[in-house]
Amino acid sequence: MGFEIDAFGALTLGIVVYLVGTRLNEKIAVLRNYSIPEPVSGGLLTALFFLGVVLVTGRSVSFDLAARDMLLVYFFTSVGLNARIADLVKGGPLLAILLVLTIVCMFLQNAVGALNAFLWDIPLEAGAMLGTASLIGGHGTAIAWGPVLQNEYGVAGAAELGIATATMGLIVASLLGGPIARFLVERKDLLKQNKLEDDSPVDHDAVTAKDPISNNGILRSVLWIHIAIAIGYSIHSALSSAGIMLPLFVPCLLTGIVLSNTVPHFFTAIEWPARSASMALIQEFSLSVFLAMSLMSMELWTLASSAGVLTTTIVMQAAVAAVFIIFVVFPIMGRNYFAAVLSAGFAGFSLGATPTAIANMTAVTQRYGPSPLAFIILPLISAFFVDLANAFIIQWFVSL
Repeated sequence: MGFEIDAFGALTLGIVVYLVGTRLNEKIAVLRNYSIPEPVSGGLLTALFFLGVVLVTGRSVSFDLAARDMLLVYFFTSVGLNARIADLVKGGPLLAILLVLTIVCMFLQNAVGALNAFLWDIPLEAGAMLGTASLIGGHGTAIAWGPVLQNEYGVAGAAELGIATATMGLIVASLLGGPIARFLVERKDLLKQNKLEDDSPVDHDAVTAKDPISNNGILRSVLWIHIAIAIGYSIHSALSSAGIMLPLFVPCLLTGIVLSNTVPHFFTAIEWPARSASMALIQEFSLSVFLAMSLMSMELWTLASSAGVLTTTIVMQAAVAAVFIIFVVFPIMGRNYFAAVLSAGFAGFSLGATPTAIANMTAVTQRYGPSPLAFIILPLISAFFVDLANAFIIQWFVSL
C-alpha cells in the first residue's frame, strides 16, 4: 500500500513546489544565473524528498495528475491565442529547417542508444528505448513502444527501461537549456547585436504599466481560452474517431491561432485579450504549475535497477545534444538571439518534453528579453511533426 495524493492535493502541492523553487532561485545564484526554471528547482528537490520517503518507509508515492494535464492544454491554448499570422509566415522557412535538424538529431539519438545497448550487452533494439522512444518521444512514447519491443523483439523490461530513460532525460533537459542559452547569448553578445530586431528584449514593466492585470482582463482571457479549448476538444474527438491520434493540446493550439487571427478582424467591438498582461499571467501560471507537478511526481526510485546503463546513456546523449545544438542548430537557425532562445528550447524537447522546452525558453526570456517567434515555431515542431516522424524512425531502427 502506497501513499496516494489526489488531484486537488497534487495541484496544491504543485503551487507550493513552484514557490519553493522561486525561493531557491532567489537564494542560490547559480540557479538564477544559468536560467534554471523555478519549477525545475522546486520540482527536483521535491522529487528527491519523495525518494527519501520511499526509501525510509518502503511505500511508493503516487499522484492524480488530471489537473496537471488540463494546465498543459490551458498553456498551449494561450500560446495559440497570442499567435499572429505574420509570425507564422515569417517562421515558415525556419519551421522547415528546424524539422530537418530535429530529424537529424533523432537519428543521432538512436545511434547513441544503440551504442549504449552494445556496451551493456543488451539487445540492440533496446537502443530505441535509450534514444528517441524515450527522449524526444517522452514517457508516452516509451510506454507505447515498450510492449512492442518486449513481445516482438524480446527486449525484457523495455517499458521500464524507457520510462527510466525518459525520467532521466527530463531532468537533464530541465538543467541543460539555460546554461546553453547563457553561453550563446553572453559569449556572442547577442543582446547588443539584436537590439533593433523584432525578437530583441523589451521592457516588461513598461508593457505591464500600459496594460495592467485586471479582473476583467483575467476573465476575458479565461473565456476565450475555454472557447478555444471547447472547439479544439471537438476537433480532437473527430480526429480520434477517424483514427488520427494527436495530443489534445495540438488542436487547441491551432484553434487559438485561427481565432486570434479572425475574430478581432471581423468583430472589432470585441476587446481581444491576446498578448495582454492578464493572458501572460494565465500562461505563466499554467506552465509553471504544470512543470512543477511533472517534476515533483517523478518516481526516482524506479531508476536504481538500470543505474549503469542510464548514467552512460544520459551523459552521452546530453553531450551529443549540446554539441549538436551549439555547432549545428544555433548557426543554421541564424546565430542571433532568437536562435539562442530556440537552442534552449531544443535542449528541452530533444531530451525531455515540449513543456520542458517552453519552460527553458521562458526562463531565458525572463532574464534576457522576449523572443515570440521561438514560442510559435518550437511547439509546432515538437508537438505536431515529431511524433509522426518518430514513429517511422523507431520502426525503421528496430527492424534493422
